[in-house]
Amino acid sequence: MKFKFLVALATLAFANAGAAEPPLADTAAQPAVMARLATQSLVLDLAVAGKAIIAVGERGHVLRSTDEGHTWQQMPVPASATLTAVYFVDERHGWAVGHDEVIVRTEDGGLTWQRTHFEPDKQKPLLDVWFADAQNGLAVGAYGTLYVSADGGKTWELRAFEPAAAQAGPKKSAAAASDEFVDEADLGTEFHLNAIARSQGGALYLGGEAGHLYRSDDQGLSWRELPSPYDGSFYGIVPLDGDALLAFGLRGNLFSSRDGGQTWSALESGTTQMLTAGVRDGTRIVVVGLAGIILVSDDAGASFRQTQQDDRKSFASVLLADGELILAGESGVSRLPVPQTR
Repeated sequence: MKFKFLVALATLAFANAGAAEPPLADTAAQPAVMARLATQSLVLDLAVAGKAIIAVGERGHVLRSTDEGHTWQQMPVPASATLTAVYFVDERHGWAVGHDEVIVRTEDGGLTWQRTHFEPDKQKPLLDVWFADAQNGLAVGAYGTLYVSADGGKTWELRAFEPAAAQAGPKKSAAAASDEFVDEADLGTEFHLNAIARSQGGALYLGGEAGHLYRSDDQGLSWRELPSPYDGSFYGIVPLDGDALLAFGLRGNLFSSRDGGQTWSALESGTTQMLTAGVRDGTRIVVVGLAGIILVSDDAGASFRQTQQDDRKSFASVLLADGELILAGESGVSRLPVPQTR
């Protein structure tokens, strides 16, 4: 979903640009404008930084909350490209990535940020970021883009993404190979890498475009492709206990695996909307999506109950805090009670 949001934003910006407007790359390199309504603009990801919560989104907006999402303050950022993902390894060290391959970093819990990477000429968004510790991390994005850093994100090295072939697994269903996925398959072999997640046991998982899933057991040095239960894109992975995990994406497709992604079972989501993000707190799991969809499980992912917000505003990220949901998406950041399961 993040990539599709970015395409829509880029198209709108191009359509509205006049002859006297500066090049988009020049605009994206400027500091983010401090906007009064930043909390109501498009927000694409959330992360916990100790007692603070950080939200990132369009125009380089970075928001910070120290009261579990009740109030937010915009932070100055030296870039105005849309930020698609944010990750904190502890209360101080964090990174955000986004459009034009922008990467920014913080060492003070999100109060101040430094831009360390920016490649507007490549016209590729970065879509997720993850760090093992304060020094070693990965950033991934469109068309198989993979960057690595060994110095806390001060510098980044582009690496070829060359996963080993998938081992034998369940055959994808014929129903999954519908016209819905033709436009994604036509993009070629360099599929978008949409989401990174780490299991309790240390395995890294990548959710990608057109049914591609990957696993690394060496902190991202090497990858192998996993058998996939369908041909549509994956936009989120939620690790559970042991080798169990959830993966989800287009048309409400939601799958569970109990063996680290070697085999998969479909779960009933109750929706055909795209599922975009998920979070786990004990046995409670929440998955959100487009058109205000919220799925809640109170049995560790065995079953989900679906609700939908009246305004149908899309969600891009979710956290659980103090028994409520902190949500980011089309209408900014908000808090909601967790819908009750039956």
